Amino acid sequence: MEKTIFMDKYPVYTLRLEKSEVECKNVPEIIEYFKQKIESHKIAKFIAVFDHYTHTKELDGPILEGLRDAQNVVFCFGPAIPNTKILAARPRSIGICEFDEYFVVEFLEAPKEELHALMEAWAKGLVK
Repeated sequence: MEKTIFMDKYPVYTLRLEKSEVECKNVPEIIEYFKQKIESHKIAKFIAVFDHYTHTKELDGPILEGLRDAQNVVFCFGPAIPNTKILAARPRSIGICEFDEYFVVEFLEAPKEELHALMEAWAKGLVK
């Protein structure tokens, strides 16, 4: 995965996957993959899927050239509330974008290193 700093402050992890590298054929199939990972985890809780592409299209907003679909899987790893600030880091979201020849999977760095590593492993697990 590649780490970049988006807007000079947000650590974003990106995995670009050629369609030939994955068994999933579209964004809904990738969403189902992540939902299974979340639902089988001992503390993770699936919350929702946000169809960012449709939302933006309905607003007649600009959409990146070549983008075919863009959705977020929203979930939480929160087993405790040790302070009020932790809520700012939750819930988590994994963005999945589809282009003609490839998918892009992206998420913000998680506060807990072990959970960040798990999200990376989930994303890399998409590869055949």
